[in-house]
Amino acid sequence: MEEHNNVNFMRLLSDESNRSTVSSDSCEYYQTEIFDQLPSIQAIRPEQDRQCCWEASEAYQGGPEMGERISHGQLSRGPKVKASTQPLKNMVMCIQGKRDARDRRKMQISSIGFWESWRRSQSINWKRGWAQMGGTLSGLLPWQRSLHTIEGRFGVGVKAYFVFLRYLVYMNILHCALICGFILGPTTFYGRSNSSEPLKFGGSDSFLDFFLGTGYLDRSPVFFGFYTRGSLDLPCLNTPLLYLAGILTIFFLSLILVVRRTTVGYKHTWMLGKRYSMNVSYKIFCGWDFTIQDPAAATLKHSFIRNDLKLFLEEQSFSLRDAQRTLGQRVRLFLLRSVLNLLVLSLLVGAFALIYISTKKSDDKSKHYWLVSLVLEYLPPITITLVNLVLPHIFRKISSFEDYSFTMQVNATLVRSIFLKLASLGIYLFFSLKTGHQQCGENMFGREMYKLCIFNFLANFCSAFLLNYPRKLLQEWYPSSLLSRLLGKQRFLIPFYVLDLVYSQTVFWVGVYYCPLLPLIGTVILMGTFYIQKFTVLWCCVAEQRMFRGSSSSVLFHFMLLLGLIMAATTLGFNLYHQKDTNDQNMRLPCGPFGNGKTMFNVTETCVNSLPSLAQTTLRYLASEAFALPLILAEIIILTSYVSRGRANQKAIERLKDMLVMSSSDKRFLVKQHTTMLRHQRNPHRVRSAAIEEDVPPPPL
Repeated sequence: MEEHNNVNFMRLLSDESNRSTVSSDSCEYYQTEIFDQLPSIQAIRPEQDRQCCWEASEAYQGGPEMGERISHGQLSRGPKVKASTQPLKNMVMCIQGKRDARDRRKMQISSIGFWESWRRSQSINWKRGWAQMGGTLSGLLPWQRSLHTIEGRFGVGVKAYFVFLRYLVYMNILHCALICGFILGPTTFYGRSNSSEPLKFGGSDSFLDFFLGTGYLDRSPVFFGFYTRGSLDLPCLNTPLLYLAGILTIFFLSLILVVRRTTVGYKHTWMLGKRYSMNVSYKIFCGWDFTIQDPAAATLKHSFIRNDLKLFLEEQSFSLRDAQRTLGQRVRLFLLRSVLNLLVLSLLVGAFALIYISTKKSDDKSKHYWLVSLVLEYLPPITITLVNLVLPHIFRKISSFEDYSFTMQVNATLVRSIFLKLASLGIYLFFSLKTGHQQCGENMFGREMYKLCIFNFLANFCSAFLLNYPRKLLQEWYPSSLLSRLLGKQRFLIPFYVLDLVYSQTVFWVGVYYCPLLPLIGTVILMGTFYIQKFTVLWCCVAEQRMFRGSSSSVLFHFMLLLGLIMAATTLGFNLYHQKDTNDQNMRLPCGPFGNGKTMFNVTETCVNSLPSLAQTTLRYLASEAFALPLILAEIIILTSYVSRGRANQKAIERLKDMLVMSSSDKRFLVKQHTTMLRHQRNPHRVRSAAIEEDVPPPPL
């Protein structure tokens, strides 16, 4: 039996693990008789013997100096200096061994001198101080207590939605700071042009202007036309360039933040999803936090562990059922999924046609009653909102027939619904840009984005307090009624609420050029959305019976957000190019910072022409096609280095896995030795004779 175990253990080892020096470095702490009998030492012993033979041959060829160095042990088998600086709590040894190591370090500190000892102690104190400061700041994050409560009652998936919402709030606050620094601040400090109208509320202005974006709001700093060229009129420092620099900075920083969150989340999901198997015994016996003293916190921790185990059992059950499918069942499932995908495609086409018809209908400029005019103005937002409200529920029902895991059902619904959201918004933007305007075109387009934001927030508010809460009261007061049984218990549907966030943030990005204060409006809307959804999930919803893993869905959240950012940047580029064409054809009235025939292209060209000749040559070279070749070469080098580092990390992961296998084998060996020792203490003569018969070294007396 012992030989069979050794064979299995050796089969799990790799070449990289045999060359590992961690076990050899720890030899100075384990100079005992039993150390040489450990399976890990027995596994690397042949490699060490070959290494010693190679060093001996090198010493024979290198002369007496090399042999003397080997005889004195000066050829190190690994970096032992690193082991001496490793924290004691990270060392795999008994308490007495850690105490001995601590005593040796104190002797080293006394021998290295006062200055080096002081430097090391200060370094340790700095690290501890930064760690404590980080823990304190993480506790001061907004809505932290609410997130813990939501996670305890509804799981990590619902918490991922609110964390994503808080991330969008932070991003829009950063956008507000950039808008104030680049656009609003210089305009306020240096003033506007003398021909600008004074900002007054009166005349034909009304309360409806705050819903339609017309009248007083159209002349305010909310929209593009307010920011005319003022007294700040230098060649490379003027209102148009600052306006353009602020918008481009917002897009560039948003790209960095979203890509970083997406890549980090993808690496985390890849490591957990493909190279990590959950240890149920660890979750049950080692998952408890013994620092908890509050009964409410203990209840939440119980909920965390229970939800994690439910998720694990759900995934294991689906994997087992999927592995037992026959070939005929797989073929029938493939045909069923194909038919359902065709149904989804037909629903998307019908939704796009409906949005196109509503956009055309809203262009009717006939005189109507004010309420009819208001409905016609909001007809495209109403249509988009209704389509985005109904079709995702249909997609959710369709995904339930496709026999995916619950996490896969959520992700499939997310992909289909986000395509619906972004495509419907793209169609609406396309026809809005194609529509000719006799007034300031940028203000008209910004007004459309403003109406989309306002109506989307009003729809969320009405859905929470006029639909969800009455439904919850109906379930409590009349649980046996026919309507209550038909509606069922309400659950927090994560895909639909995430889609609303992605849709709203995409609208903010699309409209920030035409409505510079839209990030401020978006921050207020998102903060209000947080409290509305918190009320919905805590007061109107029950916990989902089937859990899903929030890490993979969080990656999908940020990837969809990246698609929205790309769509917003494409829309801005198309509109700027269209602006140049309309200026060339004298089809556009002057308004905003780029009035009087000014565009982004001629303003930047004027700035470049005012620079010294060397700077002009450099900028023109960077904007030319000749710079593309070195840029591509640099990208290839960077990608190659990342790929090489990834392969090296993968080999390191394999070595660590082999070391874990060796560690478990060592533990089994030590347990067996301990059992043998206990038996020896009870009956020493019988155990020693049995050990001689099995050819196993007897335990020391």
